Amino acid sequence: MIDIGVNINHKIFLEDVQGTLDAMSREGVHGMICIASDFEESQQAQALSQAYPTVWNTLGCHPHQAKTWQTQSQEEYHQLIQHARPVAVGETGLDFNRNYSSPEAQRIAFYQQIELAEQHALPLYLHERDAHQEMINTLKKHPALAQSSVIHCFTGSRAELEAYLSLGLSIGITGWVCDERRGEELQKAIPHIPLDRLLLETDAPYLLPRTIRPRPKKNHPKYLPHVAAEVARLKNISIEALDTATTTNTQRIFGIKV
Repeated sequence: MIDIGVNINHKIFLEDVQGTLDAMSREGVHGMICIASDFEESQQAQALSQAYPTVWNTLGCHPHQAKTWQTQSQEEYHQLIQHARPVAVGETGLDFNRNYSSPEAQRIAFYQQIELAEQHALPLYLHERDAHQEMINTLKKHPALAQSSVIHCFTGSRAELEAYLSLGLSIGITGWVCDERRGEELQKAIPHIPLDRLLLETDAPYLLPRTIRPRPKKNHPKYLPHVAAEVARLKNISIEALDTATTTNTQRIFGIKV
């Protein structure tokens, strides 16, 4: 099992990276992809992935941080990619829910990261909130790239799922699926995700699965089996079958090997 989404920059992980890896390995999680939200985090994740063989990283600028994207940013990320190849460009995309960065700033950063992904033949690691139709319209202009890319932390409806699947995207599922308050739409959509397009993630230290008892304070990649258990239940398959499929998918999409 591989966690495709960990925010490794959080101090609870950085203070003991090896301890984090040991804890998750004991629970059957044998690797993680560290996701970056700005240039500093990209550098940090890149350094960690070079130091630990079961850690891989993305490089990119989250839509919340798009206001930090400057004229030279595309070239700076290009140099990072040249230095040590990541597994994807991102976390990038569009988030019109809170607009921590303006929609126009988000579009500029997103479009230039699409160019980077195409230039380096890397998948996109995508974030979308309240921007579904614009995301679809944008990705339709890049069909080959869409077919190799991933919607991270999908929480949407069946209709939104079908739209993303029609573009060839793979779907990342987090502990949101374990939330009895907010996860109903996602739970209904899970059976309709093809097994070869399904990926698992924690988004740790966020989105702690609500099925864990006693309830810890923060999420951790060691809790990925709780996400897997709920997804397997909803798909009516064994956890072992889900583990095999999602690990195979992760290795194929991101070009990694456990």
